[in-house]
Amino acid sequence: MSRRDYYEILGVQKGATEDDLKKAYRKLAMKYHPDRNSDDPNASEKFKEASEAYEVLSDTSKRSAYDQFGHDGVEASSFGGGSSQGFNDIFGDIFGDIFGGGDPFGRRQRSNKGSDLQYSMTISLEDAVRGVTEKIAIPCLETCSSCGGSGASDGSKPISCDSCSGTGQVRMQQGFFSVAQTCRRCRGSGQIISNPCQACRGEGRSERSKTLSVKIPAGVDTGDRIRLSGEGEAGINGGPSGDLFVQIKVLSHDVFERDGKHLYCEAPISFIDAAIGGEIQIPTLEGKVKIKIPEGTQTGKLFRLRGKGISPIRGGSTGDLLCRAVIETPQNLSKEQKKILKQFQESITQDSKQNPFLILSHICKSLQIDGHWHFKIAGNNFRDTFGD
Repeated sequence: MSRRDYYEILGVQKGATEDDLKKAYRKLAMKYHPDRNSDDPNASEKFKEASEAYEVLSDTSKRSAYDQFGHDGVEASSFGGGSSQGFNDIFGDIFGDIFGGGDPFGRRQRSNKGSDLQYSMTISLEDAVRGVTEKIAIPCLETCSSCGGSGASDGSKPISCDSCSGTGQVRMQQGFFSVAQTCRRCRGSGQIISNPCQACRGEGRSERSKTLSVKIPAGVDTGDRIRLSGEGEAGINGGPSGDLFVQIKVLSHDVFERDGKHLYCEAPISFIDAAIGGEIQIPTLEGKVKIKIPEGTQTGKLFRLRGKGISPIRGGSTGDLLCRAVIETPQNLSKEQKKILKQFQESITQDSKQNPFLILSHICKSLQIDGHWHFKIAGNNFRDTFGD
């Protein structure tokens, strides 16, 4: 038997807003609620059908899965075999608006999970590539060590609330509905603390600072999050602790720029090496390597060093290092050196039988000043990184 479309059940369009969904479900819930239709056996099924449709469509992730794959996309979390927590939350949302809060079935308030925490961590590019273990200190709410989370002082125990008889709910009648509201005296816990713990003032939790060791895996990038389960704030009424999420930010580097798994840098090349070829040292994250420069190299040419990039955190081949050539211009030339350059300029414009590269070779030897080359780099200063 085929299942009805959720949008059809609620009587809304596929692009319906959250408010539209809530209004449609509220209308159906009032119409088919079992307490209001005790003589109609089909009302209960229609009520459950509407509740199931609202649970899926009111949840962003479930609605997206349903829109793409239909009922199969949300089968894992459907009413048939999944948890009833989502069903209970629907009642808390819809009937809370009508009757002022509370569980309509009179169940005691559950222990609540502690809040999740987020910590922003800044690391260097080298640490992001290789991985690192860092210690962090975070303030959080932990289970009180004095009372063990009960909220009662040593030697005493919480007593049952006489207003709700320990149920955490008080029932009230409104029209056809008999619903339960959270007990205001015990706040749904069903217990009263007559002698509260002095350390936590009856809260069962106290604020502390704890130090954690966080292992950052190799290959992380800005925006990645690391989840530490159970390292968030302590739960309420003995509930489980929340989680800690470490948000990663990778600092910019003086030499390298990152693009996914690839690294980019600029390689300053002397005027002479660019013209007649040569060999230079290129920095990598693992140390310097030598590469050959072909004659006639122009600014902007990319040299690819395969496997010298970053290994992706989710697996796959290691990225490459791409070096962009930046030609340096000679400066502080003597009159003789300028004269030789002018001769070279004339040699490449005249119809000469001489080999221009032989002339350039002679010029290269003449351009040395006190045994050193004098160049002006076009771009960032990488001389300290690349060496002479």
